[in-house]
Amino acid sequence: MRPSGADSRTLLVTLAGDDRPGLTTRLFDTVALGGVDVLDVEQVVVRGHLSLAVLLAVSPVAPGDVPEDLSARIATFADEHDLSHRVLPGTGDSAPGAGSRLHVAVLGRPLSPAAVAAVTSRLAAAGANIDRVRRLSAEPVTTIELDVSGVMDLRALRRDLTATAASLGVDVAVSPSGLARHGRRLVVLDVDSTLIQDEVIELLAHQAGSGAEVAEVTARAMRGEIDFEDSLRIRVATLAGLPDEVFRTVGAQIRLTPGAQTLTRTLRRLGYTLALVSGGFRQVVDPLAASLGIRRVHANSLEVVDGVLTGRLDAPVVDRRAKADALRRFAGDDDLPMSRTVAIGDGANDLDMLAAAGLGIAFNAKPVVREQADASVTMPYLDSVLFLLGLTHDEIAEADDL
Repeated sequence: MRPSGADSRTLLVTLAGDDRPGLTTRLFDTVALGGVDVLDVEQVVVRGHLSLAVLLAVSPVAPGDVPEDLSARIATFADEHDLSHRVLPGTGDSAPGAGSRLHVAVLGRPLSPAAVAAVTSRLAAAGANIDRVRRLSAEPVTTIELDVSGVMDLRALRRDLTATAASLGVDVAVSPSGLARHGRRLVVLDVDSTLIQDEVIELLAHQAGSGAEVAEVTARAMRGEIDFEDSLRIRVATLAGLPDEVFRTVGAQIRLTPGAQTLTRTLRRLGYTLALVSGGFRQVVDPLAASLGIRRVHANSLEVVDGVLTGRLDAPVVDRRAKADALRRFAGDDDLPMSRTVAIGDGANDLDMLAAAGLGIAFNAKPVVREQADASVTMPYLDSVLFLLGLTHDEIAEADDL
């Protein structure tokens, strides 16, 4: 029976077996007949096992027929090289159909078959077709990327995949295909609990003896239970009287998130623009940015008079709206469309920035943030973000040699 949707003018040839040098060349020599054109090729070798599919355009034949001479040539080729094969009417060229083309990255440590099955099941339920699958990394996390077409409701798919990922302990990121994924991009990172493992205000409060009080207010603010500006002014007030030497002390205590140096170094060497947008303080964030080769910073500033902190802020508060505004300003400075921007953060005050970016990534974030972000990473490695941008482990290593 002729396959549903098959096109009598195209022929799909599939071959599988042990790989060896020259097989692809000999196959195309075999099909090199008059009136035959190559429309598509997909070849994958996994641990020495070859899977090869070729879509050919052939001269018109009767519906459902396969040119006998060509079919016989392919069968002889397959037998001679101990390959399994099929030759069937194809389904046309890979022309774009209805719905979006997307990249779906799945990260796990480890990545279980059940997780892959659950993700692919949700894609099928959304009417999506998986066109290609490739592995991006094996360490420190296993990452596979699925090229998907035919998605009609992106928001619903992201919502379903986020819930599925959370229940299985893996991360899933959905990003649009197209030119925005290639070339120069702007990547903006939150600082506290994203780029670094610490909350700078808590380190300062420890020096002032107000650590417990400040930690509680910080936790409420990150959960969205208290207005960020109000919470910040309450916490800053407890720092009054500290000498400004405290900035150097706290700067030495900061712990970068694992993978932060790899992330920033790789993106800089690939020509990306990096920026830090923080509800923290420039007196600490500026030296941190300089140490990582990051030149753009937007953050709060603590008022210092005669070498002593006053317990007040020196400028308007950098809140969630200001973070999003800074993202847009940095993109404008580089003449980049918002589709080429990436924002990474963990707290409720990052939500506007994540929503404004072309790709918003929640990193080890609170539930309210994970639910609303385009992608969520719960692995403790910040450089896992590189896989969400489509980079492979080998490409990241190669960037170190640039």
